[in-house]
Order: sequence, then C-alpha cells, then structure tokens
Amino acid sequence: MQQHKLPQINMQELELPHVISRVIEETDARLSHRPKLQKLFRNCFPNTLETTTKLLDDGRTFIITGDIPAMWLRDSVEQVEQYIPFLKEDKDLQRIISGLVKRQMMYINIDPYANAFNETANDWHWDSNDETEMSPWVWERKFELDSLCFPIRLAYLYWKETGLSDIFDSSFKTAMRKIVDLWKTEQRHFEQSPYRFMRYNCPDIDTLRNNGLGMPVNYTGMIWSGFRPSDDACDFHYNIPSNMFAVVALRQMGEIARYVFRDMAFVKEAAALENDIQHGIELYGIYHHPTFGKIYAYETDGFGNQCLMDDAGTPGLLSIPYLEYTDVNNEIYQNTRRFILSKENPYYYEGKVAKGIGSPHTPPNYVWHMALSMQGLTADNDTEMLEMIAVLESTDADTGFMHEGFHADDPSKFTRPWFAWSNSLFSQLVLKALDKGLLDS
Repeated sequence: MQQHKLPQINMQELELPHVISRVIEETDARLSHRPKLQKLFRNCFPNTLETTTKLLDDGRTFIITGDIPAMWLRDSVEQVEQYIPFLKEDKDLQRIISGLVKRQMMYINIDPYANAFNETANDWHWDSNDETEMSPWVWERKFELDSLCFPIRLAYLYWKETGLSDIFDSSFKTAMRKIVDLWKTEQRHFEQSPYRFMRYNCPDIDTLRNNGLGMPVNYTGMIWSGFRPSDDACDFHYNIPSNMFAVVALRQMGEIARYVFRDMAFVKEAAALENDIQHGIELYGIYHHPTFGKIYAYETDGFGNQCLMDDAGTPGLLSIPYLEYTDVNNEIYQNTRRFILSKENPYYYEGKVAKGIGSPHTPPNYVWHMALSMQGLTADNDTEMLEMIAVLESTDADTGFMHEGFHADDPSKFTRPWFAWSNSLFSQLVLKALDKGLLDS
C-alpha cells in the first residue's frame, strides 16, 4: 500500500454485549490449561467491538477496519462474523449487527462500485487524486466484486440465526436491485460499464491499465472485477473465488426475495444470473494441472489466459468451502487446495517457524495469519486444524493479537499490528475447535 497521512476518527468506548462477555468467561475457563491461547482469544474475540465499532444515532453501526479510519464493506462483515452464533441470545448484539447491515445498504445505494466509505460525507479519500467518479462519502472506489457479496452474506446469516426480518427494508431491496443491475452490466464490462479507475504515482497494483478500463476480457458469463479482495488490481479481470462468492450471494438474495419480499420476478432474474456465472466458472475457470489434476484458476480473462495462484485474503481459492460454493470434499477443491498449499503457488512460503499463503500485497516470505486461520477453518481433519492453531499461537510476536503478514523466519517482523479482521477470523477458528471439543485437554 502507498502510505498516506491518515486522518483520525474518534471511536466511542462500546460496552460489550452480555453474551460476548459470557463467551469470554466460558472460554477462559476452558482454555485455562493453555494460557497463551487463552490470552489471544480474550484479546482477539472482542477486538472489533472494543476498538473499531461505533453506534450511530440513526440506529446504524459504523465499523472501521482498524488502523485505517474508514469502513470497508468486506472487512466490516468479516470483523463481526464470529459473533453470529450468539445473536439470538442478545438484543444489544442484534442492534450492532442489524445496524451494520443497514449502514452497508446505505453505502451500496450511494455507490455500489466503492469498496470503502467514510462515517460522514467529509470528503476524506485514500488518494484525493484518483481518477474516477468520487463522492464525499467514499474513502476508496476500487470496484471489488466481493465487496457486494459480503453484506448479503451478513444479512442472510443474521436472518437465519435470529429469524428477524427487520433489516429487510426498502433500502435493502433497492440495494439488491443495484447489485444485480451492476453485476449484469459488468458481465459485459467493455461494452456497457461506466466504471473507470486510475491512480497516479503509485505501485502498478493500485491502478487499472488501459486508461482505467483494465486489460481486455472476453464474455464468459462471469462478472468483471477491477480489484482483488486484497485491494490489488486483477491481472485477468474474472476473479474466480469472487465469482464463486457471487453465485452464493445470488442464491441468498433469491431466498430473501422469495420469502421476505415475495418478488418472484427477482427470484427468477437472480437464478438466471447465478446460472450464467456458474457456467462461466466451470467452463473458463478450471485448469488441467500436470501434477494436481483439475484445479480452479485464481483469475482468467476468457481468452485462455489464467492466473494460477492464491492470495491470503478472503474470498480466495482456499476459502471456497467457507464461502459455501462447494463442500470441502469436492475433488477439484481438494486438488486446488494441494496446489495452493505447495510451492507451485507463487505466494506460498515456507520458513523456519511457519509455512502458508502470503500475498503480492505484502513482501515476499510474509505468511498471513488470516490464511492460516482459513486453512484451519477449511481443514477436513482435526489434526490440521490443531496444527494451524498452534502456529497462530506461536507467531503473534508476543503482542497478544493477530497481524496481517509476518516473516516466515521471524514473526517479530510483521505488518499491521491492529488488523481487526485477522483477529476475528482467528477467533472463528478457536470457536470452531472448541465446538468440536478439540481444545479441552
């Protein structure tokens, strides 16, 4: 990332919902025989609520990403997902999550192409010289397909966990309409899209080539994305894991449209778009690897060019079962998993203390804590899950928190000491292991 002097934002001290305090107390007792892991969970699990969450007077919720004073549509969902299983028990927690969904829908209705937003229309921007259609509400306007999938995921999980439909108001319905319309436009990016993005005096991964249009693509049925979930520019603009996520989000929107809004025309439209995208993924997104067999590519352009790699961010190829596109036992996923957890993946690193997936977003040989957490969450065996927890436990550099990337030889060298998403994903993994009874002895 190009570094800018960041404005400061005042975050209120939020009292933890009762159920969150109870979970911490119960987990403290269960992890008393592992004091290091106990401390990490105690710090990481409430970190989003304690440091990044602001309840607004209009009933909505604003969540910064941590060390950047803006709210990412993607990050803000992943920062709270570890709280979803406890929603039914606590109205204060329901207020926080429902308020976040409503805020996300407000932002999508302001600009569905933007990835990060300000608390107010204060005209703060990551780079004020970006050449794109900016708004005073928008912190950054990198179009990332996954940014529109995550808020749908959160709303759907909230609904399923609580049975409450209060979030499904007119703003939500309008946002669903905008999402589907945008996705249909971006199926034919060069013919129909108004979106352009150029940034100057920056690394190549922070801007789009070809006068802000991106590199040429062929029609595939998939949705074009300018940038990856890492905020880095795509090489080939059909990002496969993001399109997989869109398939799942369309299923979820279809279910909401059917049972909440009773809008059968939208149900039919969403199903048709889902079918287009899934057909494109399976036709253009699979590569026949000489060692691993059929695997999913990370990106393609529809002309036969494919990017074979995985990035530590979610959605990535590692997270396919987490996204619920397919289950962990799917043969192509398992082949893909073996590929991306090998040195054939250019962003897989092995060092003296850790091995795992990094990113072109951070220096070489930096493994991401989020990738280790996701590897544990998507493991098909308990041994691998416990191994990931052990590595995470031993690579916090004695800070008591997770980070972005750390050097595979020396965890004291790391990026982003305050990265709430990483803390939350780690907490999800610990909770899953506790649910399975793997940490009780």
